[in-house]
Amino acid sequence: MGGIFLQIFLSKKNSKWFGLILPAIAFLNSLLIILGLAVYDGMKAGEIFILVASAFLLSNIPTIVLLGIYFGCREKMKLRAELEKMSIQDLK
Repeated sequence: MGGIFLQIFLSKKNSKWFGLILPAIAFLNSLLIILGLAVYDGMKAGEIFILVASAFLLSNIPTIVLLGIYFGCREKMKLRAELEKMSIQDLK
């Protein structure tokens, strides 16, 4: 829960890079999870592929959620800036 609030806070910063910190950490964490998978000698190539693909997809759910928050906040900021620009032009 705190991670979501932190992501919202970082996404609202002027620099776009701050909001990408947590998704990058979540993605690197998913790669570590995949590297830590136990693959047995008796497993076939198809089984290994399914194991790795499912682990990759499941471990990247937090990455997808954090990126959704990031893009949502950035879009909201963009719309607010456009409205501000329009109101300044109306005052002229």
